[in-house]
Amino acid sequence: MTLHIETHGHGDIPVVILHGWAMHGGMMEPLCDVLADRCTLHVVDLPGHGYSRDSTLPLEPSACAEAIARMTPPAIWIGWSLGGLIAMTAALEHPQHARALGVIDGTPKFSRSDDWPHGSDPKLVRQLATDLETDYHGTLERFIALEAMGSRDPMAEVRHLRSLIFQRGEPDLRVLQEGIRILEVTDRRAELATLSVPNAWIVGRRDRIVPPPAMAWSAEQAHGSYVEIAHAGHAPFFGYAGDVANALAPLLDSFR
Repeated sequence: MTLHIETHGHGDIPVVILHGWAMHGGMMEPLCDVLADRCTLHVVDLPGHGYSRDSTLPLEPSACAEAIARMTPPAIWIGWSLGGLIAMTAALEHPQHARALGVIDGTPKFSRSDDWPHGSDPKLVRQLATDLETDYHGTLERFIALEAMGSRDPMAEVRHLRSLIFQRGEPDLRVLQEGIRILEVTDRRAELATLSVPNAWIVGRRDRIVPPPAMAWSAEQAHGSYVEIAHAGHAPFFGYAGDVANALAPLLDSFR
């Protein structure tokens, strides 16, 4: 059940960094670079991803949060996309360990429903699951293109993401399917008002996967800060890592 966790930086503030679905911890390097002077960063490869590909730990958010909490010191948890949901879970269930929360383009409920207009089209989620069965590589290519949509230079971002995605090997198909099921069924909206740690919600204004209104609503419910990065898409730390770090600065300042 071991997870691969790398340590970067030499600052006094401990931070746990969690990547998104189908990615790996190396994707978070631009953000780690700008935080390294102030922080010691514990960068996780989630189960089935990157160097944790063979981990038997389920990707389920509560299981991941508990396992990562056992392997890292009390820290600020920062998660991107699916990693944001896991970081959110840690802050709700282990506030003594996840002492502050930064969510980058993540949401407490991914799929749109009658009572949640800020979600993504559930057809998109179901199509991802179907396509993975028949065209694994093509599905990940299309997902990368979706992530890059809205960025200032989408083609350059697609090329960059494509060069990185398999840098630590291919993610496990079973875990990718598990991740899609998690996105389909997880709903932490009702618990956000009970969040007891400082929190920040950061989104690329041009995100085509997580609608910015979902992040704004979440920040309001959790009594946290909300920052839109004007020219960014779903991965704002590519090209705007300094802006993301500035948005996280109040969390760093609050850590005790």
